[in-house]
Amino acid sequence: MKLSHWVGTSALVAVLACGASAEAKTLHHKRHTPAASAEERELKAEVDTLKDQVATLQARLDAQDKAQQQAALQVQAAQAQADAAKAQAQSAQERAEAAASQVQTLPEEVHTEVAKATPKPGWWGSTKVGGTVYADASWARNEADGVEQPGSGPGFDIKRFYVTVDHSFNSVWSANMTTDFTYDSGPASATQLYIKKAYLQAKLSPAFIVRIGSADLPWIPFVENIYGYRYVENTLIDRTKYGTSADWGVHILGDLDGGLFSYAFSVVNGAGYKKPDIGPVNRTNSIDVEGRVSAHYAGFTAAVGGYSGKLGHDVVGAPTYATAERVDALVAYVDPRFRIGGEYFWARDWNDVTQATPTLRNDSDGWSAFGSFNFTPKIAIFGRYDWVHPKKDTAPSLVDHYFNIGVSYEPVSAVDLALVYKRDSVDNGLISTSNGTIGGVYHGTYDEVGLFTQFKF
Repeated sequence: MKLSHWVGTSALVAVLACGASAEAKTLHHKRHTPAASAEERELKAEVDTLKDQVATLQARLDAQDKAQQQAALQVQAAQAQADAAKAQAQSAQERAEAAASQVQTLPEEVHTEVAKATPKPGWWGSTKVGGTVYADASWARNEADGVEQPGSGPGFDIKRFYVTVDHSFNSVWSANMTTDFTYDSGPASATQLYIKKAYLQAKLSPAFIVRIGSADLPWIPFVENIYGYRYVENTLIDRTKYGTSADWGVHILGDLDGGLFSYAFSVVNGAGYKKPDIGPVNRTNSIDVEGRVSAHYAGFTAAVGGYSGKLGHDVVGAPTYATAERVDALVAYVDPRFRIGGEYFWARDWNDVTQATPTLRNDSDGWSAFGSFNFTPKIAIFGRYDWVHPKKDTAPSLVDHYFNIGVSYEPVSAVDLALVYKRDSVDNGLISTSNGTIGGVYHGTYDEVGLFTQFKF
């Protein structure tokens, strides 16, 4: 019982007791006094008033009890409704989770059923075909001792057109064939097709890959990837013909420690990819070796490499007198907006393998510095400078200076365009380059300006 209820009840009892006492006194006086006095009548009126108040209070207390009971019933009903709503929400959650699980498994079930219904592909299902084209529209002037030479004037040139076929037998074994087109400026005067790469590959792990056939050599393709503008110009030793990008033989390569280190080594015939060993043709008495090791960290790359061999000259009936040697080095930094790098080489007897007179043999060296900056993801400026000393012993004053500068634009990911100016200057002799023979008795220059492009498919 609540305190207010108990207090009210106690007050009521007290009032009634007082009333009863008053009535007793009244009756007692009635027995002795025939008529009630004014005081008694007033007291009786007060008692009646108190009775009415007690009755009113009791009614109010009864109403409060009834209201409390109704409120308790309402609370119980609300709790029951809340429990029912919670149960409904839990049931809905369980149904939603079951539906989500079915939605997640549905694509896999559909894929499985489609795979069952799809006919098994033939060999072409694991074969990819693509291509890469290097082309330019430019104006060139080749000058020797002030006289314009053949090869000058405007023209459109497709310097490379590679068609590549890659086939995977499984996760380990695959094959590659890459063809190229070239124009034969000799008696044939025709466009010819030849094989640049044709190899069988076993990828035993990312750290150990073996290729047999004509494949990329360790140095030139590695530098091309860092340089980024092969479609504008060959890299240093490729431009000056102190190396080649592919050859026939056995090639081992791989990445170590998640790509932090990489290596590549090739044992080849030395004559280059244009001269495969076919029967008795181009078969040599010795093998050439090229190798590279490199490290990569946070955009920085450092690499060293080398080459040693007879360059395909060691054949039956053709004596050789020296071994061609080359040492390579590269340091570069590349990120999405900025690249800068430098390449260096030193060579001995590179063009003197068949030179019988020791005093006519030469050491050679050269270096290249290159860089580019992307103003936007699609627009960049770039430049490069090469310095080459091809005959340090027999023609110490013969020096080659080359540079290019340009602006490139990438309209889509598979297309690059570059507006370029090139200049190659040779003092005191001639040098054979990817742009032809340049120089003169005293001085020669090669200038070219035009639009260069590469596109892939």
